[in-house]
Amino acid sequence: MRNSRPWTFHAIPDQSGRVAVVTGANSGIGYVTARELARRGAHVVLACRDPERGRAALGRMRDEAPGARLELRRVDLASLASIREFAAGWDHDRLDLLVNNAGVAMVPYAVTSDGFESQFGINHLGTFALTGLLLPHLLAASDPRVVTVSSEGQRFARFDLDNLDAERRYRTAFAYVQSKRANLYFAMELQRRAGVAGLQLRSMAVAPGLTRTNVLTGGANSSRGPLYAAVTRLLVRTAFRPTPEGAKTSLYAATVLDLPGGTYVVPDGALQLRGEPTCRTRERAIRDTATAARLWQLSERLTGVTYELPAATPG
Repeated sequence: MRNSRPWTFHAIPDQSGRVAVVTGANSGIGYVTARELARRGAHVVLACRDPERGRAALGRMRDEAPGARLELRRVDLASLASIREFAAGWDHDRLDLLVNNAGVAMVPYAVTSDGFESQFGINHLGTFALTGLLLPHLLAASDPRVVTVSSEGQRFARFDLDNLDAERRYRTAFAYVQSKRANLYFAMELQRRAGVAGLQLRSMAVAPGLTRTNVLTGGANSSRGPLYAAVTRLLVRTAFRPTPEGAKTSLYAATVLDLPGGTYVVPDGALQLRGEPTCRTRERAIRDTATAARLWQLSERLTGVTYELPAATPG
């Protein structure tokens, strides 16, 4: 059911006092998410892979949000060493909000510095490791929240636990939607585990819909040649909606006060491609707890990151 009234950035409540990390905040949806959180008073850490692009984004954001509390820190989700360095260097007394936004899409076969297929390694394993290593700081906050950006494409994934890392065959689109399904599994399993432990942590997933962003045209995709780049830019410009529209689901999940953990926020239009933020409950991945649990165990083994969740206190 479509929302009768559009949800706008003006609906974001005051964020003063919140400390937030947004990965991939130098461009696209991540940039808009970080900027709007900062405009509402949050102290926002732009977690970016490329320091030069990060500094440029930080300068633009300061011009667009005068007086905002912003800082830039480097993290490369393609490197477990970089993720560990970022987490070890965290010097705030807590972390109120983590937006797992960074990722790659539809890239040629490549591996991360740790030897994982890049889409699975960056989109899922990097996100899994970063969240786990930041968990103690999240649990130091009174109302911590984790928002993980999935994709409407995850609905088309044929999730294969025996081929997550392209062990048998690499197909670009298959690997991408599978990694985005993994994002959704992760977000839901994190919520389940937090609930069992009796924690206040809320974990949500979002799908941005068709959005103009450089995740398809920039970065690793630039190596595909000028024809691919030109066709993709034309498709993005004509068929995809402006970046701020795509950031709505992330900001909705990050800021709506009474939103329960385990929520999956998507556009309310046809095929979740356009429209206003709404909560979707009829997703197979939300109900598939067995696969989510197996993925979690595999992710802990591959990354070496174990989530230390305290035992629930008897009521």
